[in-house]
Amino acid sequence: MDQTTNKPRVTPKDFFLWAGAMVALYASVVALITLLFSYIDYAYPDALAYYVDPYSGSMRFAIASLIVLAPTFLILMRIIRRDIEANTQKNDLWIRRWALYFTLFIAGSSLVIDLITLINFFLNGDVTTRFVLKVLVVFLVAGGFFMHFLADLRGYWREFPKRVAYVSYAAGVAVLLTVLGGFFIIGTPNSAREYRFDDQRVNDLTNLQYQVTNYWQAKQKLPSSLDDLNNALNGSFVPKDPSTGANYRYEATGPLSFKLCSTFSKVSRQNSSSRPDMPYPVKAEFGGESWYHGAGETCFDRTIDPSFYPPYNASTAKPF
Repeated sequence: MDQTTNKPRVTPKDFFLWAGAMVALYASVVALITLLFSYIDYAYPDALAYYVDPYSGSMRFAIASLIVLAPTFLILMRIIRRDIEANTQKNDLWIRRWALYFTLFIAGSSLVIDLITLINFFLNGDVTTRFVLKVLVVFLVAGGFFMHFLADLRGYWREFPKRVAYVSYAAGVAVLLTVLGGFFIIGTPNSAREYRFDDQRVNDLTNLQYQVTNYWQAKQKLPSSLDDLNNALNGSFVPKDPSTGANYRYEATGPLSFKLCSTFSKVSRQNSSSRPDMPYPVKAEFGGESWYHGAGETCFDRTIDPSFYPPYNASTAKPF
């Protein structure tokens, strides 16, 4: 009799269970490492980073990925292990061996690359706290998966089935705590929406600042109210508060100076270009990046410099 007939055959169910579990695993690991890296960047900001995403987009995506993919992986592996308990021949499925060996290869390669990177940066004198922590994260995550699947390949989890359940629960709790930690940084979905409204208010005030300056360059006087800025001919209209629909407050405080006010929901978030020493309400000359605000009504005083923004009829430059 041909011995190949005794080998277990891979059914479509087996194939897609293992394929789905491995895709969920690799994507979960990437999301977990990305999220932990984001926490490290938050705790130890890079002085050379000239821009920091104010919405923590990568952190949010990593959290969303973990919420979906980590439970998916655990559920699929639970189904796979139950199938193996019901039919021990499935231990010898080629797709199982390939999945385990490939995972060991990826995890082992990550460990080697991690150590090479650490030694290289150490020799270059660039070892910092944030770098060491990131190397440690990769080492622990990749090392943990390497040891887990090596034990699986050697039959350790078949010999101690209860321990694999403990490991799964521990992994689930660790991922849950990691995800929950992100909400202390990015805030709730409602908080994120309020920040976006505030950013739109800043954009609107920037637009109004430009329109007021353009009005003065054209007429050598400041508008008496924001309604003077509406111009159906060129499609220029005064924006309103994106959340409440209320008008922004404008006041001419001098021949060349004016004030723009809005009610904000949150205090400006600090990023790489912010100035934490700046008091609220902010007062700065027109042209500066001075839109840092407190919660509640904040006014921004602006003064037009005619030498920098000359009247159109006294300048050869085209109106902007």
